[in-house]
Amino acid sequence: MLRLRKVAHRACFFVSRTVYMTCCCGCCSALRPRYKRLVDNIFPASPQDGLVKSNMEKLTFYSLSSPEKLDRIGEYLFQKASRDIYRRRHGFVIIAMEAMDQLLLACHSQTLNLFVESFLKMVQKLLESTDPQLQILATQSFVRFANIEEDTPSYHRRYDFFVSKFSAMCHSNHSDVVTRDKIRLAGIQGLQGVIRKTVSDDLVENIWEAQHMDKIVPSLLYNMQTAEKYETVSCMETDTRDGAEESPPRLAEACLRELVGRASFGHIRSVLRPVLTHFDRHELWVPNDFAVHTFKIIMFSIQAQYSYSVVEALMQHLDVGGPAAGQPRVRAARAAVLSNIVAIAAADSVGPSVLEIINNLLTNLRASVARDSEKETDEKLYQDALINALGEFADHLPDFQKIDIMMFIISKVPSSQRGKGAKPDAMLQTILLKSLLKVGTTYRTTEFSKAFPAAFLEALLRVSSVGDAGTRVLLQRILHTLLDRKGNAPHLVAPTVDYAELGLAVEKCSRQDLIFISKHGYAIYISLYDGLQLESNTLENIEAIYTTLALLCIELASEETLCDMLQLILAIQQSALTNPVLSVAQQCQLQALVASLAALLPHVMPLPRLQEYVRKIIEARASDGPQLLPPLRREYPHLAPADMPGSMPYLMFDQMAICECVKASGLDIARLQAASPYAGGTAIGMAHRHSWVEAGAAQGRDSLADITGPVTELDSANSSPGVQRHPMQSESVSLEALRRAATGPTEAERREAERRKATLNNTFRTAPFGTLVTITQPKYEIKEKLEEIFNSISEEPLLPTSGSCSPGSQSKSYTQNVPPYTKYFPELFLY
Repeated sequence: MLRLRKVAHRACFFVSRTVYMTCCCGCCSALRPRYKRLVDNIFPASPQDGLVKSNMEKLTFYSLSSPEKLDRIGEYLFQKASRDIYRRRHGFVIIAMEAMDQLLLACHSQTLNLFVESFLKMVQKLLESTDPQLQILATQSFVRFANIEEDTPSYHRRYDFFVSKFSAMCHSNHSDVVTRDKIRLAGIQGLQGVIRKTVSDDLVENIWEAQHMDKIVPSLLYNMQTAEKYETVSCMETDTRDGAEESPPRLAEACLRELVGRASFGHIRSVLRPVLTHFDRHELWVPNDFAVHTFKIIMFSIQAQYSYSVVEALMQHLDVGGPAAGQPRVRAARAAVLSNIVAIAAADSVGPSVLEIINNLLTNLRASVARDSEKETDEKLYQDALINALGEFADHLPDFQKIDIMMFIISKVPSSQRGKGAKPDAMLQTILLKSLLKVGTTYRTTEFSKAFPAAFLEALLRVSSVGDAGTRVLLQRILHTLLDRKGNAPHLVAPTVDYAELGLAVEKCSRQDLIFISKHGYAIYISLYDGLQLESNTLENIEAIYTTLALLCIELASEETLCDMLQLILAIQQSALTNPVLSVAQQCQLQALVASLAALLPHVMPLPRLQEYVRKIIEARASDGPQLLPPLRREYPHLAPADMPGSMPYLMFDQMAICECVKASGLDIARLQAASPYAGGTAIGMAHRHSWVEAGAAQGRDSLADITGPVTELDSANSSPGVQRHPMQSESVSLEALRRAATGPTEAERREAERRKATLNNTFRTAPFGTLVTITQPKYEIKEKLEEIFNSISEEPLLPTSGSCSPGSQSKSYTQNVPPYTKYFPELFLY
């Protein structure tokens, strides 16, 4: 009997091992594999009782002691769960998934690959079901798996299904709001798990590929945009490692932060491309609150050295899109987003990237000016947004880089042109100067030599002569920004003579600034003087130049600069009387400007005599010519001929009186007494094309002929052929002429000679080299002049003609044909 039972057991064992079926006699359960028995024992009779913990501990111990059985245990659990899902016994499915989770956490990392395939098949099976509870359960299990660090590479795994399924869950539109939010949360958590599992392992599937990013990024943005309020912070405030957020928008934001933070330099574009595409497809640029929120999140989350890539990608996307309706508004919205994030990138931008960003912004500005837009208002918004972006970017850069940026911008300003293409150039000038002004407002001037490098100052002064009045006002505002170091500019917007009430901040001028103005003051004053002589000037132009001059007076007030400022003031007063292109209103405006500047100088320097003199002139003008005092008016329609500035010389500031007042204060007035460099209504260095020789010929020579006056030619000179007499010489010598020649020049003549000498010294000491070349250049060509001289010589007869051999006739012939080479050149020599 015992032998028969043994044979029966052997047969049942064979059948059970080959077909994995229960023995019909019921005696072979002991012969089934142990792992199956252990798995079967963890399931209770009723699913409500839950997992049998004692048997689960046995199964765990067996798995740890026999890790080679893990794959079989996992496969068997998957088969049981699949049957239960098909039979809709969800209670047993939950128990199987719980067992899977416990085994997953208990296994060592080196043996995890033996179990993971079965685990992922189980998770995928649950995700494929239509029951939200099973989907959420599977997602939670997947997140636990994603948080486990593996030492063994797992290059054979693929997560395509999980990316697609989790992305679909993020777009759930379940009828029940609570269930919908739970499914969306589960989907976001699943994507977060996929990201954590894949980005840290180079051998797994490349999650940065477009097929994955095109699903992950839009799913996150879709949930983020449902938030009622967008609050952007610079770092994550909550712990998101296990999906601790209670709402889909916040969890999606945390997931996006993590995704961007884990991206390397080569993968940044993979994230930005679907972001930009999502905003384009769903028209989320206008309004741009959500776009600003999203890109700030990206900028705060990205690694600092990669932030430039975000700015570059957004700038390249500014003009993307066809000529659809509303396109200018979209561009303006994109530019506004750029202006909000570019400051974040500025602190980490170094070297060429800084100028590259500036160049890209300027390129977009030029393209906007050249674009023939029907909606000019939207195009202006776009330009203003780009200018704001430029200013925001520059605001976070060090000062030396701001100077480089301003020099780069001014180099892009087109020169003034007339005729065809003038309007686009004028618009581009205005736009670029607005950009320069925006950058200039972020710069803090310490020394003028650093704020105005020679090339930068020259370019600024060159732009000051453009034809558009509005552009010239912009240039003056740039100068105000760079000149004003003490906050006086807001008090000097319009001319005034009551400075005591303004509370101006005045400090002593530094030695470095005095060196700067001694080198460049001539060019600055000439530029401002010429700017006041333009017929196209408006009230805004006059007021802007007044502010610039007033700031120069305050910032550079010293004994060395006083005479130059007074000389400029007197020149402006004279030009208001003599410049024929100025209107009556402009003449009155300039006279009022002169009064304001004359009243300012004694306010910033201790000059009591000058202050008293200026006060008397102002009082006289207030009584007899109020139109010559501030405030400025656009029109002066009721002026009679007797009220014109030229008709009231007694109300003008007198040079001699000012010299006496300055001299009374113990200051040197030699430069103030010198001839003004502002000649004939225009600056001598800017308009005159004649040489110093011609200028001296017009003003008189400091030569022997001038001192001695008319003298009689000596007999030897009369009798010698070819010897020419000076044109100024006379036929007789008077006693007075001899007395003057013996005693020397009079006191007045000596003062005049010293004045001319001081003028010449001052000009050659302060004028730029280019100006000296210009003012000393003759108005004729040397070759032509030489030909003229030689021709005149060749026309003279070498011998007297017949009938004129007498000395008298010969003398007469040579006297009538005086060659033009008898000239004096004392002004070309500096003693």
